[in-house]
Amino acid sequence: MPVYAATTVKNLLSGDSSLAEYFSSQFEHLTPANVILALLMGLAVGLLVAFTYKKCYRGVLYSPSFSMTLIMLTLITTPVVMCIKSDISLSMGMVGALSIVRFRTAVKEPMDTAYMFWALTMGILLGAELYVVAIAVALGISVILFVLTFVRLDNPNTYLLVLHYDEAAEVDIRNVLSGALKHQRLRSKTVTRESSEMTVEVRLDRKQDLVAAMLNIEGVYDATLVSCQSEAGT
Repeated sequence: MPVYAATTVKNLLSGDSSLAEYFSSQFEHLTPANVILALLMGLAVGLLVAFTYKKCYRGVLYSPSFSMTLIMLTLITTPVVMCIKSDISLSMGMVGALSIVRFRTAVKEPMDTAYMFWALTMGILLGAELYVVAIAVALGISVILFVLTFVRLDNPNTYLLVLHYDEAAEVDIRNVLSGALKHQRLRSKTVTRESSEMTVEVRLDRKQDLVAAMLNIEGVYDATLVSCQSEAGT
């Protein structure tokens, strides 16, 4: 490959091959119009993936840079697949080159990995010039994610209730929790000489004011409600 490249440059400099012939050989299998169309489609689909990620994100801190990464993954994968799909030797070399790449960035949310594979899949479909299939897949996955997010939001939200109280008030606390909630699970309990601390996982709807109910119990010093994500869901 380096010998071929050196020969090509030498021919260009010596005039044995014209610039027009050289550039025409570069676009023997691809035309500039095809490349521009594929990149525009990649940009549109990448924006759709990033928009879906932003609207369906339910983590702690949304990262705009990750949305930009999803767009760039779609755009970068598209021309790579366009180049290697018609050249077996180039595709084998590309596979060998990618096999030695190691990504060290940790993915914080499990769903982020799915979005990355989604962006890569869109780039592969667009690079193969399967535009209709790519658009159908992108729209279908987007609709499914929005539906799943909507169904998830209809469920009661999971929180951690942190209480500081006198040990004598624990009976009243458990009675209130049992009467007001269908789901509760003790996460931790700490007892000191001065007071006690309890952390309980609870599920609430928006109409419940559990903190006020806890503060009305005699012996409860303070109550804190923290939003959390329960992967187990039980």
